[in-house]
Amino acid sequence: MCEQKQKKLIDEVGDNHIATSYENPVREDAFDMTNDEKIEKIKGHVHEILHTLGMDMTDDSLMGTPNRVAKMYVNEIFGGLDPEKKPKASTFENNYKYGEMLVEKNITVYSTCEHHLLPIVGRAHVAYISSGRVVGLSKMNRIVNYYANRPQVQERLTMQIVKELQNALDTEDVACIIDAKHLCVNSRGINDIESSTVTSEFGGKFKDENVRKELLNYVNMDTKF
Repeated sequence: MCEQKQKKLIDEVGDNHIATSYENPVREDAFDMTNDEKIEKIKGHVHEILHTLGMDMTDDSLMGTPNRVAKMYVNEIFGGLDPEKKPKASTFENNYKYGEMLVEKNITVYSTCEHHLLPIVGRAHVAYISSGRVVGLSKMNRIVNYYANRPQVQERLTMQIVKELQNALDTEDVACIIDAKHLCVNSRGINDIESSTVTSEFGGKFKDENVRKELLNYVNMDTKF
C-alpha cells in the first residue's frame, strides 16, 4: 500500500472510530519496563509536548503537570492494560436456585478513546442468567472498570465485558449495553454535545427477542434493538 493511501486509511479509521481488533493492540514487550520507568519516560514526552505548544514549563502551575499526567496514565486511566490488575471474578454455587435474569445497571464507565485520547463517559448495563454459578455484584463493576481503563473503542469494550463474564460464569447467557458520550465527538470535530453512542453484545438466551426486551425494559431503554 502506498504511503498516501495508508495515511488516508489511518485517518478514516480514526475519524470514524473504527476498531481493528477484538483485543487491545498491545505489544509483546509492553511490560518489560516497570511502572516507575514508564512514568519517567512519559513525563519527558508530556513535558516536550507542552513545551512545543509554547507553554512556559518553568511556571509553578505547569512544572508538576508532566509528572501528574504520567502517573495518571500508568496508574489510573490506562491501568487496565496491566494484566496484574485484572480483577479475580470469583464465582459461587447458585445454592438458592435463582434462575431469572440478574441485571447490574448504571455502572459508571470512564474510558479513553484510542483514536484521540479523549474521554468516553457513560453507563454500562450488564446482565446474566445463571447456569449454576453466580458472581459477586461488585465484581461486575470491577470488570467493567478494568476493561474501560485503557485506550479503548466502545464496541470492543462491550464485547470484552461479555466475554470475561461468560468465561467466569461458564455460560453464554451474558449481555452488556453501554450508552456513552465520546468527547472526541462532543468537544472537537463535529462538536455535537447531545449525541451518545449505544453498543450492545447479547450472548446465549439474550439473543431471543423476548429475553432481550425484558432486559431493555429493566434498563429503561428503547426495545427496538
